[in-house]
Amino acid sequence: MNGLLPEGFHDRLPPFADAAAALEARVLDVARLHGYERVDPPLAEFEEALGTRLKAASGKDAVRFTDPVSRRTLAIRPDITAQIGRIAATRMAHHPRPVRLSYAGQVLKLRASELRPERAMLQIGCELIGRDGVAAVREIVTVAVAALEAAGVPGLAIDFTLPDLVEQLAPGMAADRLAALRDALDAKDAAGVAAIDAAFLPLIEAAGPFDAAISRLRAHDSSGALASRLDGLEAVAQAVEGRVALTLDPTERHGFEYQSWIGFSLFAQGVRGEIGRGGSYSVIGAQGDEPAVGFSLYADPLLDAGIARPERRRLFLPFGTDADTATRLRGEGWVAVAALDEADTAQAQLCTHLLTDGEPRPL
Repeated sequence: MNGLLPEGFHDRLPPFADAAAALEARVLDVARLHGYERVDPPLAEFEEALGTRLKAASGKDAVRFTDPVSRRTLAIRPDITAQIGRIAATRMAHHPRPVRLSYAGQVLKLRASELRPERAMLQIGCELIGRDGVAAVREIVTVAVAALEAAGVPGLAIDFTLPDLVEQLAPGMAADRLAALRDALDAKDAAGVAAIDAAFLPLIEAAGPFDAAISRLRAHDSSGALASRLDGLEAVAQAVEGRVALTLDPTERHGFEYQSWIGFSLFAQGVRGEIGRGGSYSVIGAQGDEPAVGFSLYADPLLDAGIARPERRRLFLPFGTDADTATRLRGEGWVAVAALDEADTAQAQLCTHLLTDGEPRPL
């Protein structure tokens, strides 16, 4: 059986395929009610479009191949966000800003990670193109939380980060030293940070529950250089306060390579690792960089944890049940499975109910 599919690929069987479809529908319906219209980009496109559309992004995670028609290198998307950026900057460049777009589709990673062994995943998300201010981020975070609540995901938590914080605090630092400092802060390596600049050590201590962490950051910011940014961060957190657990890790950069002033990771009770990620970024267009903010959710960890799985409620129609009765029951919302012969049984068809004397009865 191990040779049926490549490593990192999987079939989604019943009832998980139905669960994935239901999760996608609930998330996108919440997005639609907030004004996000769906787009459906292709699975593959020219390599340069995927790797250069988002500022500071790259196509290193993409599976590449040569197109036999154009003889150019194509890439299978490892992430849909760059495709939304391309659409906004080209096909919808004329659209008044901000433009709100939603999407869902399969993505393919060149390699799996230790925490996420899947290479093929279902990605669902929203992007707001043309704004990246506090109001825009508040909306995106609110939509993400509302969508997950609608999908029945319990115990939500958000971990905020400030991806370009170090650059803001050390504008004159040499590039190689700055890179080393970022890596040491990301790894919470106090000794490494002290060897570069001990003034940044308080940033490691600032990670933790949101209120305490942001208070530590304000205390560290004696010059007030971060005041407006921290005010904005607090305003974003207040939008979902009381609905989710909130934490702050101001120097976390893993997975936030192209985000700018704010980023966030989404977590759920009983699910290992992140279930989503978002933040502000820049889209590269013909007229220059354009601000944007968005979020992406990954359905597979939720499905693997048994979350958002619809209840299996199937009604068995004994052999000979008339068509009108079957039509009526399906109109009432029943999944009505008709026996094809007298030997067929409710147990064989994984049914939870049996039609008895014209009425559904639980088994």
